[in-house]
Amino acid sequence: MASALSYVSKFKSFVILFATPIVLLPLIILIPAKVCVQYMKDTNMLFLGGLIVAVAVERWNLHKRIALRTLLWVGAKPAQLMLGFMGVTAFLSMWISNTATTAMMVPIVEAMLQQMEATRSATELELVEKGKASELPGNQVIFESPGAGHQEKQDRKSMCKAMTLCVCYAASIGGTATLTGTGPNVVLQGQMHELFPDSKDIVNFASWFGFAFPNMLIMLLLAWLWLQCLFMRFNFKKSWGCGLERENKEKAAYEVLEEEYRKLGPFSFAEANVLLCFLLLVVLWFSRDPGFMPGWLSIAWTDGETKYASDATVAIFVAILLFIVPSEKPKFNFCNQSEEERNAPFYPPALLNWKVAQEKVPWGIVLLLGGGFAVAQGCEASGLSEWMGKQMEPLHAVPPAAITLILSLLVAVFTECTSNVATTTLFLPIFASMSRSIGLNPLYVMLPCTLSASFAFMLPVATPPNAIVFAYGHLKVSDMVKTGLMMNIIGVFCVFLAVNTWGRVIFELDHFPDWANVTHIET
Repeated sequence: MASALSYVSKFKSFVILFATPIVLLPLIILIPAKVCVQYMKDTNMLFLGGLIVAVAVERWNLHKRIALRTLLWVGAKPAQLMLGFMGVTAFLSMWISNTATTAMMVPIVEAMLQQMEATRSATELELVEKGKASELPGNQVIFESPGAGHQEKQDRKSMCKAMTLCVCYAASIGGTATLTGTGPNVVLQGQMHELFPDSKDIVNFASWFGFAFPNMLIMLLLAWLWLQCLFMRFNFKKSWGCGLERENKEKAAYEVLEEEYRKLGPFSFAEANVLLCFLLLVVLWFSRDPGFMPGWLSIAWTDGETKYASDATVAIFVAILLFIVPSEKPKFNFCNQSEEERNAPFYPPALLNWKVAQEKVPWGIVLLLGGGFAVAQGCEASGLSEWMGKQMEPLHAVPPAAITLILSLLVAVFTECTSNVATTTLFLPIFASMSRSIGLNPLYVMLPCTLSASFAFMLPVATPPNAIVFAYGHLKVSDMVKTGLMMNIIGVFCVFLAVNTWGRVIFELDHFPDWANVTHIET
């Protein structure tokens, strides 16, 4: 019965995402060809290629090895450990989905917290046996203050909340740093190509990374400080100090990380090949058209203003390589082979096969992007976006910085209740038309609103990472709302800072560009 309901639920989602725009839009405004092409745009292929590379990384546990190795290097003190978890989660979320990153990291956090609690109990028993009961931090009889034991229990609960929340927040923040890190970023690039075809690929992997990566670092640091202040009261003595119990806890945490790393075994041939393919992808993305110097694109893949290779070309090329590159060393020693080795095929299995890709790639997200682009195209063709943009013409009297701040807050609130991809798909065409009507660079509004769509920090249902963390039982809804409200403020502030400083230089936001001119687009 449960499997049948699950099947029906998936079927409903498929119909809504895939069939609705194809069936309804041709009846209203668009011909079928213009609708169907939205599902196979260059932007969709970029996202699909990134997802396939992420599947390969997850299949061979390369992401887990990177995470555990970094955490062992960072250290086991609570403040360092939290910062390490946030840094690793954010880095992994840049390249694989935030849901997969959170699902991998939270069990590691949970195992570490359980081991630390077991070690604390063992330490108390050890002190009792040695006749040092007065040193017990939770002994209410020995301590003068009867609330000391209760305070110790509250501190442990607060640490569990902070350690789990830091993972889901870092996953959401990390995804904003790369163009393929989360859905809204891809939607922005697709909308730019659709609404402003002459924008000359101004939003590409390199330009987005230059803008969003510093913003991610600042936001990650402020989020760490906020969690420290709220749950650990930024007590340097407790977070960075020493003592028998603290040393035992740190040792227990370190042993858990070591044991998890040991389970992975030695660095395999498959992991090395996946890492090489991943590094190739990143290098090709950055060097394609860096902006400050000619990239490899200018060698043979341009013809005047036409460019024949995009970021999607690179992503699909590396994705195809993953179906070719072997996962084991080919055996060239034909003379001394055993009977089993002779019967085995000469070329080992590839890093990926279609069965794994079909099962692991979230095709629903690709369809969601296509459906969103189709709806946006319908709004543009029908004139709905232009009409709604003109209704906002009174904002011409408002300073551009205030417009950006107000709209960012609006999107940040809206995304708590709806999908971040749906939010950007709905708002970006409207904001683009509004910007044109008041003579403002569209990117000055579209960039911060795209980033703000990923700031779903307040509710367990707002985003899958929040739901995964909430399911472990350490948090209440009130905890997430209280913490997430400040996180939203931090996020909007950081984006406002980024757009009005280095964002102005990277995207030339100070003037209204020719590619955004309505008459220029129509001609």
